[in-house]
Amino acid sequence: MFYSLVKRNSKRNRKENGLFFVSLIISIVAFYIILSLKEQDVIIFLKTMESDALHKLFMLIPALYIMSLFILFFLVYFAGKYQLDRRSRELGMYMMLGMKRSKLLLMLFAEELYNSVLSLVIGMPVAVFISEIISLVTAKVVGLGIIRHHFSLSVSAVIWTIIGYFLIRFAALIILCVQFTSKEVTELLNESQTEKKRESNKTITIIELILGITLIVTAFYLAISGKSWVRLASMSLSLLIGIAGLFLFFHGISILFEMFIKRKNNINGLSMFTFRQLQESVFLKPNILAVSSMLLLFAVSCFAYGIPVGYINNSKETHIIDYTFDADKAEVESTISKLGLDKYMYNPFEMKTENYLSKLEKCSMDKIKSAVAKQPQSEIRDNFLNNIDHYDHPNLIALSSYNNILQAQGKKPLELNDNEAAIYSDPEFTDEASTKMLEDALKENVSITMNDKEIKIVNKTYSDSIITDRMLTLSFAFIVPDELFNKYTDQEKPHYFVNAILKKDYVNEKGLMNAIGEVNKKLNTSNLRYESYLQNMGRELFYTISASYTTIYLAVILLIIANTVMGVQFLIHQQKTKKRYQTLSYIGCTYEMMCKSARRQITWYFMLPLSASAICSIFAVRSLYTGALTTTMHQQTNKLMMLSIPVIVFICVVELLYMHFVKKSSDRNIAGIMTIKREDN
Repeated sequence: MFYSLVKRNSKRNRKENGLFFVSLIISIVAFYIILSLKEQDVIIFLKTMESDALHKLFMLIPALYIMSLFILFFLVYFAGKYQLDRRSRELGMYMMLGMKRSKLLLMLFAEELYNSVLSLVIGMPVAVFISEIISLVTAKVVGLGIIRHHFSLSVSAVIWTIIGYFLIRFAALIILCVQFTSKEVTELLNESQTEKKRESNKTITIIELILGITLIVTAFYLAISGKSWVRLASMSLSLLIGIAGLFLFFHGISILFEMFIKRKNNINGLSMFTFRQLQESVFLKPNILAVSSMLLLFAVSCFAYGIPVGYINNSKETHIIDYTFDADKAEVESTISKLGLDKYMYNPFEMKTENYLSKLEKCSMDKIKSAVAKQPQSEIRDNFLNNIDHYDHPNLIALSSYNNILQAQGKKPLELNDNEAAIYSDPEFTDEASTKMLEDALKENVSITMNDKEIKIVNKTYSDSIITDRMLTLSFAFIVPDELFNKYTDQEKPHYFVNAILKKDYVNEKGLMNAIGEVNKKLNTSNLRYESYLQNMGRELFYTISASYTTIYLAVILLIIANTVMGVQFLIHQQKTKKRYQTLSYIGCTYEMMCKSARRQITWYFMLPLSASAICSIFAVRSLYTGALTTTMHQQTNKLMMLSIPVIVFICVVELLYMHFVKKSSDRNIAGIMTIKREDN
């Protein structure tokens, strides 16, 4: 009998508060994914080359886990409080019928245990499945599609997910039960009373609204201008200003409702009831709305920052070179032959590039500067003009070496006359906007002067990777014919890199990762200093993991909490004012009319924090791009912002879907209220 009662109550609780149950399942999935990060293919691969960086990332994971538990505890507490308040009369009736308080508490614990186990039974397989999908998709996106994937189940992640989940659920339940034991039976049987309306002064409210907007604008100005990123104290001050502004904004926004209602003199009947209900919920809960908006802002910002940064990190460079050796070509060829690697590689070739131009006395780029200055004003143009003064002794790249890079890609070789040169920039410093700006400037028959020789610059720029990794990164250089290269560089003691490419049939047979891995084992027995494509891929993967995984994980957790807090708070307010809905029913208001009124309230209630968060997130993401990007990625800021906007829009669409589910729950609440009214009759 007792077990049947627990089972029936648990099923009803899940049905009545399905949004909360689904939110907890999503939390389980998020917990497992972040805790099982070590078992994913990309992490196993990264351990071989980025172990130190990964160690720092793994040290961050427990902090994320504990912080998530702390935040989710309040989510569980608020949802549990809503459930107990809703069941107040039911629990009081159990005690009226003779059930002891201790047995009632045991029933609540049993219901919680039943629902917790059920959510884990559903959530853990889903978490493992999604983790495997993420592992495969990530590997594919970053170019490791040929990894031999093996199914992995992180036992430690499962254990800590279960421990953390039960910890927050039962900790919240214990606190709620302590509160419950202090209530008498008569108090439980009484209907919930509405809260007293908060008194407000119109002048103070207007000041709060204006001051709130001013503080928010000030905080974003400090962050976007970079002043907040100077030191920790500056960042803390900016956050405090922004948070204070957000709270003042929601405290002051009530004046807009007052003005709206006073202007709409023709509002009456159910429309007036709708606006008064909404006005009351905003007046009584401005802090809840401010907290929800803040959580939404953090969540949307994390999404809009993590996804574009992860995408850009993995889309900058095309795979061309497999190996770059920091040694003489003769030594490289000798070692490769001795190790029997010549059957796996095409003939190595030199990458002739030099930044110490011993025979160059002066280089004038005034004509390039003048041509660029004529282009429309932009941040890209201004950055180029500020940097060009540092290129008075530019790097040179030999034409024959660069043509080897083009040939490896199957591209047409670059042809230059004796007095011509082409501008080169590493892919990290190049995007479509900067390329277009520079090529438009070069259409004016631009030239440079080296010593006394005038060299014409062709009107096309180049940005193919010239080595595998970061031994050398050129933000600006000239590709010149070999004769010019030899003329301005010291040929007696040249120091060039040597590139090598694996044969296609070998790569097709072994797969890229396995092929490079086998070659690495043999190269490690020699004294050659080299970098492979895997090192470059490893760094990109680490940036993806650190920038995307962690921020997206936080975004998911914060989004769940923000949505559930808003949904639960609205439903609590609706439950506390259910006598009003019953009164509407007595005077002839139909179920459909009340549902329509409640749906309008939900739309306004959710759109207030969502609209504020969506608008603020644009500036928040721009602030993150100011202070949380690497130096080389700062030139990608405009592209990152363009990628962030669709992400923000997508999150808003998700919020609208969640709002729809809250409306469904509200409809069920009203149906229950109508049922109670019919029983009273």
